[in-house]
Amino acid sequence: MFSALGSALHARRRVGLLLAGLAALLAAVFGGTVESRLTNGLSDYDDPGGANVEARRIIQQATGVDAQQGYAVLVRTREAIDPEGPLPESVGAAVELLEGRPEIRNVVDYASAANPDLISDDSRSTVVLGTVGPMAEKATVDAERELQEAIEDDPVLRGSAWLGGATPGHVQVDRVSTEDLTRAEGLALPFILVLLFLVFRGVVAALVPLAGAVVTLLITFAGLRVATSFMSVSSGSLNLAFALGLGLAVDFGLLMVSRYREELAVHGPGAEAVRRTMASAGRTVFFSALTVAAALAAITVFPHPYLRSMGLAGVITVIAAALFALLGLPALLAVLGARVNALAPRRWQRDGAARAQAGRRWHRIAHGVMRRPVLVAVAAAGIMLLVAAPVTGLKFTGADPSALPASTSAGKVSRALESDFSKPPAAPLQIVLETASADAGVTAYARRIAAVDGVESVAAPVRLDARHYEIDAVLGGAPLGTGAKDAAQRVMDLDAPAHARYTGTTADFLAQKASIGRHVPLAAGTLAVITLLLLFAFTGSVLLPLKALVMNTLSTAAALGFLVWVFQHGNLGFAAQNGIEATSPVLVFALAFGLSTDYNVFLLGRIKEGRQAGLDDRAAVAEGLARTGPVVTSAAALFCLALGALALSRLVFVQELGLGTAFAVLIDATLVRALLVPSLMALLGGANWWAPGPLRRMHTRLGLDRLETEPAGPAAPAPAPGERPQKEEPLDRRPAVRST
Repeated sequence: MFSALGSALHARRRVGLLLAGLAALLAAVFGGTVESRLTNGLSDYDDPGGANVEARRIIQQATGVDAQQGYAVLVRTREAIDPEGPLPESVGAAVELLEGRPEIRNVVDYASAANPDLISDDSRSTVVLGTVGPMAEKATVDAERELQEAIEDDPVLRGSAWLGGATPGHVQVDRVSTEDLTRAEGLALPFILVLLFLVFRGVVAALVPLAGAVVTLLITFAGLRVATSFMSVSSGSLNLAFALGLGLAVDFGLLMVSRYREELAVHGPGAEAVRRTMASAGRTVFFSALTVAAALAAITVFPHPYLRSMGLAGVITVIAAALFALLGLPALLAVLGARVNALAPRRWQRDGAARAQAGRRWHRIAHGVMRRPVLVAVAAAGIMLLVAAPVTGLKFTGADPSALPASTSAGKVSRALESDFSKPPAAPLQIVLETASADAGVTAYARRIAAVDGVESVAAPVRLDARHYEIDAVLGGAPLGTGAKDAAQRVMDLDAPAHARYTGTTADFLAQKASIGRHVPLAAGTLAVITLLLLFAFTGSVLLPLKALVMNTLSTAAALGFLVWVFQHGNLGFAAQNGIEATSPVLVFALAFGLSTDYNVFLLGRIKEGRQAGLDDRAAVAEGLARTGPVVTSAAALFCLALGALALSRLVFVQELGLGTAFAVLIDATLVRALLVPSLMALLGGANWWAPGPLRRMHTRLGLDRLETEPAGPAAPAPAPGERPQKEEPLDRRPAVRST
């Protein structure tokens, strides 16, 4: 299949390249509008079937108020505020500003509510609150912009009033995310280009994977644009698409170009080099893409729009990267031929002896590991378990305006409310009881809620409609703080006199966390089964896929432990958080698991080639590590650059995604690939490739038991420009000639 595809692409290389360029152009035009169609609301984090969503619907239907939206205007006055006196001019202007908005349902200030807690401790600041009705995504963006402009245009409010609250907060999260992504692109791409040049030591070869990254991202954005026509797609998917698209395209491009240069050295430019590249590296890319896509597809079992759209974005990105690597890139390599080594002056090159010496270093590492496999395996696993240890103290938190930097107005308001107000206003725990009357049982229930530790006050039951009553409970501390979450859970554990549903910032987070927990077993099971099937198809072994599951689990556990150590404990210069954002572990686990399998496929593909070339098990492992060691190391470094760029974001949950996944890639490319894999391969020997008879026969009947091209031996490294193609032999048999 792959060798035939390679031959066909070589025969129609110019047509294939033209079609790839046309597809990229159309994708750029169509996908250019995707950003304006993405969503970024609190509802993206809800389980649509959750009881908290139903509670909000009942409240909204009865009152016209969307409990997830709202404004908070912080006003700083020149003189101290007298709670009993008239409103200062700036406070009155803020009230008038909100009351003039069509979406506003109610405006509250310290005077109208007779609540001095809405005045700061130094009596120089106050907050004006506005509840709003349901708003579409675009309406929230427009409203935030219009309010900011109105504040700036009013000389009374300019410089003394700042817009915050849930609605502006989520608009600004989207804006900050987009700005940070643009900056990450600008910073990462030059470094990736430099690293690619250092790997290939040639300008053209370095530009080929980068061109693939551009095409991959364009196709991904077009795919997301299509997805927005039938589902909500979160703006966070752009962060994932950028990092994953850039990393995978460079990964696949590095593998394909490296293998093509090897085949070019042996067979020269022409159809044979392309065909053999596709039969080996192309097959590896295909299975690698399937395993990464499977890991990300497992996220779509979660009902939350944010997680579901992130999973879909990941799958689209993987498909885009694989399409270019398997269709566009071979056509490009066929057109370039030997010119893939162009713009590579001889003084930049290492000669064949130097490249052989690099291969021998990996041979020595492999043989050193396999001489003491038990010691190395135990040590490597022990280090990973030690790194993973902090995960036992993992705590979760949600996303709210407090995640924004202080340079944004919503971030400034959030920090001021937390630091300057003894009892900052917070969304209450809203309990919706399904009952037709507020009898003595309901009243007694309200009293029991008031007696719960952590509950500061409870309002009298309010009739919503003929079948529902609402009780509001104000919780102590920040809505996503440990105290508020514990208090809310204690309230939920009380026996209610009627069917109760809970909503509000704290209850919504607890519902999100519980829903994620319920769906984790299904997602993990789906991921495990698909990974086992794909790796069995690739290797023909039952034990190798099982080992991969264990090693991947170790890698991802280490990544999550690192995440807790950095963000929850506050290390490496990051401020300590009260928990990890609830969706981050799910995303990091899926990404880390998929990428670990990706590199495992790279290595196993080369080991399998070595065995089919007649090498014994240990020699095949050493040769496979020698061949993939430089490629996997370079690919991991490039991927860490692409993912690590997200750590520069000003949003903590984006930093968690980027740094956690980058660390997983680093662990996998070092401890796992260099130490754990060869040691375990040596321990099991030929048993690595065992499979029950029926499965082995099925694998053979499907034609999956062999590579399409039987290599004459391990491929030689690509020559420097001007060198003649050479015969290939295992790296450890080449003479150690000193390079110059």
